[in-house]
Amino acid sequence: MTGSAQRSLLFLDVDGPLIPFGAASRPYPTCAPGPQPLRAGTNPLLNRINPEHGPRLAALPCEVVWATTWMADANECIAPRIGLPRLDVVIWPEPSGIDDQDERNGLHWKTRTLVERAAGRPFAWVDDEVTGTDRAWVAAHHQGHALLHRVDPRHGLTASDYTALDSWLRQWL
Repeated sequence: MTGSAQRSLLFLDVDGPLIPFGAASRPYPTCAPGPQPLRAGTNPLLNRINPEHGPRLAALPCEVVWATTWMADANECIAPRIGLPRLDVVIWPEPSGIDDQDERNGLHWKTRTLVERAAGRPFAWVDDEVTGTDRAWVAAHHQGHALLHRVDPRHGLTASDYTALDSWLRQWL
């Protein structure tokens, strides 16, 4: 196999990592428009996305996949704003009885699906809701290497987050 089939995956959430929220003490900065400015009627939270995320994400040695409730809207609203091409999107399954059990056990509702989607490939999951329970479950159920990287939602992805992701991803080239 060649190309992206062998590359590590980076599952990327939007709310928290790209759109900061939760800081009560100060207003969020708005960023200058990226390659495509916002149209009237667009979600006002998109103004919080720093267009510099696009080049930084594109420079990581991996295949970036949207892992967000934005689903395909991430390709319509966010990718053009930050200069990314259309990315693969994780399609979330319909809720099932196991979701209730996972929630009681503290497992994030995305965890099982991301491990299944990775199918043994190394992956990094960038989200603001990752917990130790998710890390333990992935370690026990994923055959490949995994980094569950929690981002502070008050700040979103920072330079130190990109450094950590790049360093980890380069181990699996």
